[in-house]
Amino acid sequence: MPPRVLVPLATGCEEMEAVTIIDLLRRAGIEVTAAGLEAGPVIASRGVRLLPDTTLDAVAEASFDLIVLPGGAEGARRLGQDSRLAALLTRQIAQGRRVAAICAAPAVLARLGLLNGRRATAYPGFLEPLDVSGLVLDSAASIVMDGPVITSRGPGTAMDFALFLIEQLTDLPTRTQVEDGLQRPASQRDAPITIA
Repeated sequence: MPPRVLVPLATGCEEMEAVTIIDLLRRAGIEVTAAGLEAGPVIASRGVRLLPDTTLDAVAEASFDLIVLPGGAEGARRLGQDSRLAALLTRQIAQGRRVAAICAAPAVLARLGLLNGRRATAYPGFLEPLDVSGLVLDSAASIVMDGPVITSRGPGTAMDFALFLIEQLTDLPTRTQVEDGLQRPASQRDAPITIA
């Protein structure tokens, strides 16, 4: 059975991140469910209309190997205000499964206490003002993995982030196969990653 991944989508999400994550994980044969906070299309940060597979309510009791939060300031704000998602993320970590967030979305994890005592990265300015107990902010890394939590910086790191998630959920050969199919130059294949 392929790994199962949930990508919650909120109005104002960063479309480059959301689409890159969903697309690349599906290329790897991973079962990805894009779930809107509400029914209907999601209008992303630059006006792109995204059509989720389902709603968050419909998958609230489902089990996923990974929950990935795309960023975008407004999208992350809306994700952070959703009590259903907070319950899903908290349960995910309590059950020893992975969560990931990019750009502004690591702030959602921080506000839930899921970054306490961990290393993480995010879009500049989104974690610094938060009072996160024991957080080590790694602003030099494109991707940071600390236990079951994986974070990344922003739209420019979205492809590296998605490929890293593929490798974590499957294996290096699957990641390489997806990356080769993208015709990605070898010089772009080694993003700075911190693993704590």
